[in-house]
Amino acid sequence: MLLAVSTETNLVALSVVIYALAAISLVVNTRSGKPAAGVVAALIMAAPLLLLVTITGRWIREGQGPFLTIYDVLLSNLCTLGLIFGLLYLYVPKIRVSGIVVLPFLVILGVWLVGQSPTAVPLPATFDSYWLWLHVLSGKFFLGFCLVGTALALLLLLGRMRSPKRHSPSQPSTQELDVSVWQFMSIAFVCHSCMLVAGSVWAHSAWGRYWAWDPLETWSLITWLCLGATLHAKVTFSRMPAWSGWSMAVGVFVLAFLTFFGVPFVSLAPHKGVM
Repeated sequence: MLLAVSTETNLVALSVVIYALAAISLVVNTRSGKPAAGVVAALIMAAPLLLLVTITGRWIREGQGPFLTIYDVLLSNLCTLGLIFGLLYLYVPKIRVSGIVVLPFLVILGVWLVGQSPTAVPLPATFDSYWLWLHVLSGKFFLGFCLVGTALALLLLLGRMRSPKRHSPSQPSTQELDVSVWQFMSIAFVCHSCMLVAGSVWAHSAWGRYWAWDPLETWSLITWLCLGATLHAKVTFSRMPAWSGWSMAVGVFVLAFLTFFGVPFVSLAPHKGVM
């Protein structure tokens, strides 16, 4: 499938529109109290599937995966974040309310993506490794689970879930959401750990060293340490106010976002998104 650049651009724009429609549908139906899980789920899943077609076509045209430029990073993450959230939306009903935060975030990423140049940058031969795939996929799983956990934490901080009792599948209790926050952040921690290990092995094959303290490596480690400290604080300090734990979870995601989408494209080190 040889996908023209213009067709690729149109598919990306259509995916962003679908994410926006999903966000509007979720907000409208949440306020009206009418269940529309099926419609929202269909929209959420349609967008990443279109993006998957786009990535496949781009891959065939360019002969390489979406790894290097800010366009590639946004395109692949918009697809995987939507896919992860869509599957969780389908199979974990109690987290559906997080779509109020997740979907607008995906729309913002999509608008950012639409404004980027789709011009590809050749992938260096030394980068092409199975460890690169494990490194990148682990990072995407980390960001996906971290996004859902953070969205729930943000909703709790904003006081949207005020009742301690569960009234319906779409209105879980504060306690249920709190448990979900830490479950997703714990899974994110495991994924981030895998990303660091795989990244070190890949770096050795790409540059001949496992670690060099370049900006992206350093900030990835800082993110991992902050997430680990957050989980440790949650387990160790039983009397810690719930809001402080939720605030720390949100802070970790902000740090992760800056690490994923900022540091690689402003640093002058070899380990960066724009070669």
